[in-house]
Amino acid sequence: QVQVVESGGGLVQPGGSLRLSCAVSGSIFSIGLMGWYRQAPGKQRELVAAITSGGSTNYADSVKGRFTISRDNAKNMMYLQMNSLKPEDTAVYYCDANIRGLPHWGQGTQVTVSS
Repeated sequence: QVQVVESGGGLVQPGGSLRLSCAVSGSIFSIGLMGWYRQAPGKQRELVAAITSGGSTNYADSVKGRFTISRDNAKNMMYLQMNSLKPEDTAVYYCDANIRGLPHWGQGTQVTVSS
């Protein structure tokens, strides 16, 4: 059994910052690719950023230069530092951890950017 839990969401003003965390626990041998996704109301879930176990990263064009993804393999943790937040970043943010070729999703954490 694998558990994936996101935290760190909240309400922030435009231009502000938040740091999301993703904790993976349970029957884990190793975690492969990890990613942050988001889903805004009425829209499809989209990839925000992804990171390999070796640290290679990939970002959606809309967040490049503002968001930074990182992970701590020893702690089975992943992070998303979000700076210069915009109202259009408002969404539920989900963590995905690929374990043995299968995706494992968390329940999501709400991020709201509003004045």
